[in-house]
Amino acid sequence: MQHYVFIGLFLLVAVLFPIIAVGVAYFLRPKRPTPEKCSTYECGLETRGPTWVRFRAQYYLYALVFVVFDVEVAFLYPWAVAYNRLELFGLIEMLIFLGILVVGLAYAWRKGALEWM
Repeated sequence: MQHYVFIGLFLLVAVLFPIIAVGVAYFLRPKRPTPEKCSTYECGLETRGPTWVRFRAQYYLYALVFVVFDVEVAFLYPWAVAYNRLELFGLIEMLIFLGILVVGLAYAWRKGALEWM
């Protein structure tokens, strides 16, 4: 039971720290809005037309596929560094991982998630 006290304390700090940080930022922020501060700012130029433009979901799918393969690189690097110590088991494990990602890439390609326009 003694070990769970530390887990509970860690959970309490993990929950309270962001709440306290946001609360302190809320009370310390400057609160003098002016029309210039409330205007839309984009690259130093006044916007023309509506400022809220809808993007196609295709762009988000493209970004998600990029993130998946970016995370893949984060997993491949430590594996490549420790390759000599992993032997055959490590190789088979990474081939399974890469196989799953290739299947996911083929699925995204088939669904058209990689088409930009």
